[in-house]
Amino acid sequence: MTDTTLSNPTLPILKQQFVHVKLVASEFRGQTTVVIPTENLYEIMSFLRNDPRCAYNFLCDVTGVDYLNYPSVSGAPDGRFGVIYMLTSHAHNTRLTVKVMLTPSFDTSGIDEDPALHLASVVNLWPGAEWPEREVFDMFGIRFNNHPDLRRILTWETYPGHPLRKDYPVTGRGEREAYQYVDKDSV
Repeated sequence: MTDTTLSNPTLPILKQQFVHVKLVASEFRGQTTVVIPTENLYEIMSFLRNDPRCAYNFLCDVTGVDYLNYPSVSGAPDGRFGVIYMLTSHAHNTRLTVKVMLTPSFDTSGIDEDPALHLASVVNLWPGAEWPEREVFDMFGIRFNNHPDLRRILTWETYPGHPLRKDYPVTGRGEREAYQYVDKDSV
């Protein structure tokens, strides 16, 4: 942990439990964020859910962010993509944001699957993560290992890319022009 003055009661517990893991924590307006390494995601998320001192029983949201051309901040973890998990503990009335950063291993402007853009799925910990993980996959191309039904949710299966990536053209890649319109008379 980088800052010991943070007020979330979960942070000392995480620091004690995961001494070997580099955790970066920050707080802004009372909201605490912990950035964790991708390889420790499932282990830490499982601990946050199952340990009674934490008891994060509710996963509010899973979302993604593309930090392409974002200015780097000293001390902050690097990576182009961030996957953010918002957790709530009803037992302790606390909230925690957990973030992992992913760096593509090659140019991600195409639709090729990048082995560096894989994360462990948390669906078996919080079943409500199924559709948000699918949305992150569809919009950003980040795949979740062991997801029960990882397929596109907002675009069609053959859609040529991931539209929330910042290198995706604003006007699209021609899919609008090639789209076959169906009116009520042709059905």
